[in-house]
Amino acid sequence: MGNRSARFYTLLSIGAAVLTILLKTTAYLLTGSVGLLSDAAESVVNLVAAIVATWAVTFAAKPPDDEHAFGHFKAEYFSSGAESVLILVAAGSIAFAAWGRLFDPQPLEQVGTGLALSFVATAINGALAFVMLRASRRLRSITLRADAHHLLTDVWTSVGVGVGIILIPITGWLILDPIIALVVAANIVWAGLRLLRETGMGLLDTALPAEERQIVADALQPFEAEGTRFHALRTRVAGARRFVSLHVLVPGNWTVKQGHDLCEAIELAIGRSLPGTFVFTHLEPLEDPVSWADQALERPLP
Repeated sequence: MGNRSARFYTLLSIGAAVLTILLKTTAYLLTGSVGLLSDAAESVVNLVAAIVATWAVTFAAKPPDDEHAFGHFKAEYFSSGAESVLILVAAGSIAFAAWGRLFDPQPLEQVGTGLALSFVATAINGALAFVMLRASRRLRSITLRADAHHLLTDVWTSVGVGVGIILIPITGWLILDPIIALVVAANIVWAGLRLLRETGMGLLDTALPAEERQIVADALQPFEAEGTRFHALRTRVAGARRFVSLHVLVPGNWTVKQGHDLCEAIELAIGRSLPGTFVFTHLEPLEDPVSWADQALERPLP
């Protein structure tokens, strides 16, 4: 799967979501556990999220056009934002169902069969989350990362529900079932809020992480050692793409070709150090005071 596109993994996620919904719903119908109902509800969210993710990665992969000259990469943030909201909605529905059962606990039935079905669904989600996390790092896709983390949340939810259901016949505490469902809902809210924050940071053109800014600085260091100066370094992330812009200061008596060749070399060096990066350079004469007066928004090298 090393050369698969992000769309392949989102389609895989749709198939897995349909299968786990069937398994978990059957488990709920067999046992009557509101904990398993909450687990099934989260899988429904997984399905909707996977469908939205498929649209997002397909749209984000479109080449630049006249209206979107910098590409469509930010479309992925619509997916992660939608998934954040869906996660919070799922948590609300789970809490609502659990609250009623909290004051009217019900005995569970066919626990063994229900847990077996839930375990199979959990194994499917766990395997898919592992595969998607690896793919998200390779493809630098926030959509795949969001989907993978959501699946991992689902896995831990299922594990918690399973442990609770096992403890119910041992302890005789029927109230454990709705309590577990409420804990699951709280955990889902936390995951949704974290994902929502990451989405917002992306839409606000957040700078590259510190370690990646250091990579840019390291790529520029050989040029600085030869006397080239830089300022007004700015970075941002848009989905799977990085953007770096900077001013390049050289002696004013250089020819256009000398300056052009230097800028090409700088852009190539950064691009090799950080694949998938768009680099914009602006050439300025080193001796001109005006060149040093346009740094109001300068982001110094780390």
